[in-house]
Amino acid sequence: CFCMINYNRLGYEIKRDLATFSQKISKGLKRPKSKFVAQMVYGILAGNKVYLSEIARSLNEKITLKKTIDRLSRNLFGFSEKDIVMENYIAEVRKHIDEEQAVIVIDNSDITKPCSPKMEAISDVHDGSTGEIRKGYFTVEAAVLSKDKKMPMSVYEKVFSSAEDGFVSMPHENLCCLKSLSAHFGKNCVRTLDRGFDANEYYRYFLKNDEKFVIRAKKNRNVIYKNKTQNIMDVAKLYKGNYRMDFIDKRKRRTECRISYIPVKLCEFPNKELVLVVVYGFGKEPMLLLTNLEMTEKKKLCMIATKVYLMRWRIEEYFKFKKQQFGLEDLRVMSLQSIRNLNLFATLAAGYIAIIYAEKEDTIFMLELKECSKRIFHIPKFIFYALGYAIRRVLAGTRSGIKGFILKKEQSQQLTLAQYFGIEAFG
Repeated sequence: CFCMINYNRLGYEIKRDLATFSQKISKGLKRPKSKFVAQMVYGILAGNKVYLSEIARSLNEKITLKKTIDRLSRNLFGFSEKDIVMENYIAEVRKHIDEEQAVIVIDNSDITKPCSPKMEAISDVHDGSTGEIRKGYFTVEAAVLSKDKKMPMSVYEKVFSSAEDGFVSMPHENLCCLKSLSAHFGKNCVRTLDRGFDANEYYRYFLKNDEKFVIRAKKNRNVIYKNKTQNIMDVAKLYKGNYRMDFIDKRKRRTECRISYIPVKLCEFPNKELVLVVVYGFGKEPMLLLTNLEMTEKKKLCMIATKVYLMRWRIEEYFKFKKQQFGLEDLRVMSLQSIRNLNLFATLAAGYIAIIYAEKEDTIFMLELKECSKRIFHIPKFIFYALGYAIRRVLAGTRSGIKGFILKKEQSQQLTLAQYFGIEAFG
């Protein structure tokens, strides 16, 4: 469906909505900080880069570019209101999720900077893209999937390094993430985690707090099955799949899965009943999922646990989007504090894309925005790339930044005592 697009009107609507979004997530901040948040999110969306120079250019201010960059750099390093902004942002995200049945995906990733050995607290990390050990930083992030379209909206993010002062361990950082999720979301929201979280300390946390989870188990784990301690793979091979489920991936490829339900217990927690869901069809060996989901129908539990875990591809695409679309691994600041704040603003920019899609999915505004993406083929389910490109394309054609859309503090119409006497003196 093609339509005539008024780029000026569309740009105006994007700036107005983005200014409103920035105002909501900046609630409680002083005006200079609130203005800085709006400018950073706008600049990242307008340029699709986290370079301060590109952000400064997109603001189109009537001062020299160097002065704008210096101001952004100074504010970026000194920005310490991250917790306030995230609290406000999560409040906006919660409007677009099902509080009782939401799926939360938690994962570790990395930001590699192999050619920047002088950056603050840089350390060795495992590059998930190449499998090599390179210089960089670790990240932990959690995203909740939206109610209808299951789009990932980040609700926790942190960049950390094993070389920084005060670092304890990666499990400690991951547990801080889980505690944040416990403070903001209910126990019935299903936490979905990969094999890196198949450790007793995470099971202990979930079981102690009675939180629902689906964790992919490692093949060397032992479990208690029929009152005997056995290797989890040996237990899984006793079942060949009682239920069938056809899975269609993002490339429209169909996979026939066979799923089994096995009641087990963990050796560390012999009094806690868990379910081992064995999924055949994604490789030579079965996929093993441990969960504490409770349902009377075994088939339904197997299907839900499997579908919940397979939604993980969305956060993996989300990580990839942040790195590729915004050039997150090509950031050009030196301090760890500035790196963390840049990651925060990239997260907010991606969050804005998800929220605006949830709010305006069936509107003329969204139809025109999709048309601006100029996709040769249909728009995919993971729409972040298309909308990110479309927003950049629209904003690139505007002559002004977001300054005119940032609300100014209203001046009181009442005369002050000083003004009164000043008027009287000259009267």
